[in-house]
Amino acid sequence: MKEKTKINSSSILLLLLFVVIGILMLTPFYAIVLASFKPAKLAISSGLGYKIDMNIMTLDNYTSLFRESADTYFTWFKNSVVITLLATVLSLFLSAFVGYGLAMYDFRFKNFIFVLILLVMMVPIEIIMLPLYKLMISLKMINTLWGVIIPFAVAPLPTFFFRQYASGLPKDFMDAGRMDGCTEYGMFFRIFMPLMVPAFGAMVILIALGNWNNFLWPLLVLRTNDMLTIPIGLSTLLTPYGNNYQMLIAGSVLAILPILVVFLFFQRYFISGLTVGGVKG
Repeated sequence: MKEKTKINSSSILLLLLFVVIGILMLTPFYAIVLASFKPAKLAISSGLGYKIDMNIMTLDNYTSLFRESADTYFTWFKNSVVITLLATVLSLFLSAFVGYGLAMYDFRFKNFIFVLILLVMMVPIEIIMLPLYKLMISLKMINTLWGVIIPFAVAPLPTFFFRQYASGLPKDFMDAGRMDGCTEYGMFFRIFMPLMVPAFGAMVILIALGNWNNFLWPLLVLRTNDMLTIPIGLSTLLTPYGNNYQMLIAGSVLAILPILVVFLFFQRYFISGLTVGGVKG
């Protein structure tokens, strides 16, 4: 009985700790959502408060966004969606393919390639931006969506993660697949890809979040206003000559929704995928 009481007490304390952490994490989100329903000047002058005052609550920020700035904002929104969708799908497929090959096959320089991946993970992106920028110029990809997507199509972190995850899968499936006449590509798509669904679910969230919030690299590559993404577009609203706080606050809240939907859809795979991928291999 004492052991059960200790276990129950520990579970309750752990639950309370997670509730407190969850509240702290949601507080900034609550503040910005609440500020989006206040007059913009009041929200900036008084700061982000947590008190709901129905006398000053208004939808003017959203109506202003949809009436006056809809074309500009939703152009940025569309660009972010296209970049995030294409970059996520491409990175998932290529990184999983490379990680699967490193885990399942034995070939020359296999360990050397894996060490290179680890080294690239340690290199800050700022160090390689200049050569990447020159490469995009020579490929004539400046001010194009592909110029944002292509350089990071095979990212080191997803590749490392998929390699670790695939290392924990039985290689006996490969022998069984070959006996059944399955090709090497067929084994990946028909046998191992379904087994790697938790890994794909975890990486979808991380890759999509990284691409949606990406600021520095698109800032270098994209030039014209019609090619900007949400983070860059919203940053242009704050200038020394005038600030469009209505669009900034309301647009920031709406920009959270797509990645929130992605997380809610794939969150059931998130913990299991990260746990297995982090300890296998």
